[in-house]
Amino acid sequence: MRSCEIGGGDKPNEDQIKRLKKITSEIPADEVLYENANVIKALADPTRLKILHLLKHGELCVCEIITAMEKPQPTISHHLNILKRAGFLKWRKEGVWIHYSLSNPKIIDILDKLI
Repeated sequence: MRSCEIGGGDKPNEDQIKRLKKITSEIPADEVLYENANVIKALADPTRLKILHLLKHGELCVCEIITAMEKPQPTISHHLNILKRAGFLKWRKEGVWIHYSLSNPKIIDILDKLI
């Protein structure tokens, strides 16, 4: 680990400034970071994580998700919408029912590695 050594005063020298500019130029734009943070926030809820774990076994009708989660329909719909907006779910409509599945079957494996 490097110690913080600012030569000749209280400001970084020219080489340090060049290095910092290179590093900051590689950081994604604020808009991209904001979108990434929203995706990560979608995972920061136990109910949504449980829904993802349910769907790792395949497509489920919303009525099945409601039954498995033992929560009211508006609550489940709210969480499903957050997961859809974050890109974690695919869905299809069949009659009056909506069927959900993972947009990427490896999502749970990725989550397990992350955690």
